[in-house]
Amino acid sequence: MRQPMAALSDYDSARYQRQMMIEGWGDEGQARLRSASVFIAGAGGLGSPVATYLAVAGVGEIHICDADRVELSNLNRQTLHRDSRIGEMKALSAERTLKELNPTIKVVAHCERLDADNVGRIVGSPDIVVGCLDNFETRFVLSSYCITRRIPFVHGAVSGMLGQATFLNPPETPCLRCIVPQVPPLGIPPVVGAIAGLIGTIQALEVLKYLTGVGTPLAGRLLIVDGGAMSFDEVVVGRLDSCPDCSGTGTAGGTPAGIISNL
Repeated sequence: MRQPMAALSDYDSARYQRQMMIEGWGDEGQARLRSASVFIAGAGGLGSPVATYLAVAGVGEIHICDADRVELSNLNRQTLHRDSRIGEMKALSAERTLKELNPTIKVVAHCERLDADNVGRIVGSPDIVVGCLDNFETRFVLSSYCITRRIPFVHGAVSGMLGQATFLNPPETPCLRCIVPQVPPLGIPPVVGAIAGLIGTIQALEVLKYLTGVGTPLAGRLLIVDGGAMSFDEVVVGRLDSCPDCSGTGTAGGTPAGIISNL
């Protein structure tokens, strides 16, 4: 953690009692969450469950970034928002919801679109970054920044009833561009809210495991979920020797696993 861990209050001990009962979690794990900072890129279908479950778990500081406004067509999957907030900036809507869910945490909204020029100013130095974006240009900018700053990056994507997630932290793991060397064709994929909720919840769990030190991350493994068949598969992914983003950070060698887009 980048901040000293503060002692838990009686409120904390009561509110988070059930998760603190998990072996290896306890007071120390919860104190780590309270002292942690997480950056979530995207307040949509994936960002909604990610932010929700990190907030209710007691992550002390959540930054959520989205440059779009709430639209009616978002509401089948983007549970941070409401009909009454149509037209409102998604990041601000998300901030309101998260503060209602847990008034003890700090939530910072960023209503800007990430790019190579502003990524350092906006993202800063969180303990971990979660990618919940809808385009690969911005995903690659965010991934490259995380590589240079040695910040773990949790990736997720959904399309239709398909989804995938992985934990990226080069040089111990591949980076995003190792998995998808080229930007896929642009398009608006179909998506049902339940698969976004499932993948976003998996992303949130990866963050909680990393911050508390409990469990094993999806490092070097791409989890693939087929919601239609209700099947879960795993692909071992390795770093590419030719990767322009992370090839200079350590031993490489692997094959791309492919990826799907998300909204």
